[in-house]
Amino acid sequence: MAPGEVYVTPWADLRCYVELWMSRVLIVEDDSTLANLTAEYLQSQGFEIAIESHGSRANERAKAFAPDAVILDVGLPGLDGLSVCRQLRQWYVGPVLVLTARGDEADEVAGLEIGADDYVAKPVKPRVLLARLRALLRRHRGHDSALGDAQELRVGSLHVDASRRTVCLGERAFELTTSEFDLMWFFAQNPGQVLTRDAILQATRGIAYDGLDRSLDLSISRLRKKLASHAGGAQLIKSVRGIGYILAPPQ
Repeated sequence: MAPGEVYVTPWADLRCYVELWMSRVLIVEDDSTLANLTAEYLQSQGFEIAIESHGSRANERAKAFAPDAVILDVGLPGLDGLSVCRQLRQWYVGPVLVLTARGDEADEVAGLEIGADDYVAKPVKPRVLLARLRALLRRHRGHDSALGDAQELRVGSLHVDASRRTVCLGERAFELTTSEFDLMWFFAQNPGQVLTRDAILQATRGIAYDGLDRSLDLSISRLRKKLASHAGGAQLIKSVRGIGYILAPPQ
């Protein structure tokens, strides 16, 4: 920028910044020290925070608070975090970030399979947690640059709308989580093309495929189950053995 030149923030970037600043986050964590420290840090970054310490109360607390995102521990009293996530996904389509001390891959796989959008093992640096949370919120609201300039994509009878975060097959609309929508958007950007697991993960989560990570396959399996409620929907995303997946354009 030249001396004296003034940079004017684009309206879209400013709107995104303001929306993230005003976001409401529900922290479901029974460790009061950790919950309060996380809450204080996120509040210093402009978030409105609510804390729930008991798993059996988490679902109703979420309905009352109406959060933009949920940070969810796995080891909770009353009802474990995976069961809470399953309850939430019956109605809640916002981002769910599972934060837990458990490094067991089985917990990660189970969380992603029932609808969590991201999974972070404790201890996690506050700035890392903030970055992951903001990334989930940007994606959920359609501001992520990975979506590209287009706001709507149509592939045959498939309609994907980034501004409304909706996916329709014909007249049938589907309620998708943030990660599921990101998958559909990337597939709709590349209809009829074989997409490697690495390409899909890089585009939707910003990470490389290590050859062992099953989270993508589980997310796609969950997405297929939702699409299967529409005639032909189950065959929309096809596996390509040893490579990845392909979106077969619907008629």
